[in-house]
Amino acid sequence: MEVQIESSWKNVLKDEFEKSYFGQLTTFLKFEKAAGKIIYPPGSLIFNAFTQTPFDNVKVVILGQDPYHNPAQAHGLSFSVPEKIPLPPSLINIFKELKTDLGVEPPQSGNLTKWAKQGVLLLNSSLTVRQNEPESHARAGWTIFTDEVIKKISGQRTGVVFLLWGRYAHEKQQLIDETKHFVLKAAHPSPLSANKGFFGCKHFSKTNEILMSEKKSPIDWSIN
Repeated sequence: MEVQIESSWKNVLKDEFEKSYFGQLTTFLKFEKAAGKIIYPPGSLIFNAFTQTPFDNVKVVILGQDPYHNPAQAHGLSFSVPEKIPLPPSLINIFKELKTDLGVEPPQSGNLTKWAKQGVLLLNSSLTVRQNEPESHARAGWTIFTDEVIKKISGQRTGVVFLLWGRYAHEKQQLIDETKHFVLKAAHPSPLSANKGFFGCKHFSKTNEILMSEKKSPIDWSIN
């Protein structure tokens, strides 16, 4: 099956595209489209996280669950929204923690592409969603695929920092070889849980400390 994805990832994941679950996933998405369902993000941005962060550039992984399901929000990067789109509540809280942790002033833009280009893989567990229906594609096969992405990073790279926010992300810890990588866990930045351990986690400064200890360049977490 010919999948349009960044070349380094295509090489790493080529076997996945030939497996039956991925064919079923592709068929499912075609049926959704044929039935007139509105799917986010647009097709050209489904693999945007991979486009912005090639395999050999991955230094940090921030795992989300679902793309945003409201119009114009999702563009293939977890927690991120395009320019000029109002900031979702979880992203507002991420920027609050960034301010507390590193003194970075909260930006007007919620576009996290700058992070992605520095090696922060902004990976959602599901890469598509139906408009106004959260988790509507969660059982379509995406989680099998993105679990394999995590396993490939764990198996073929070293010294990657995984930021796992919330119970769902915590469940992915079992996919990571912690003898080779670093896992930082906190509550989800959602307003429902940010006060239960996300605020004060200092994951941004801790990530940079780890990267520098691994002789890697730190992330410039500013957006502006």
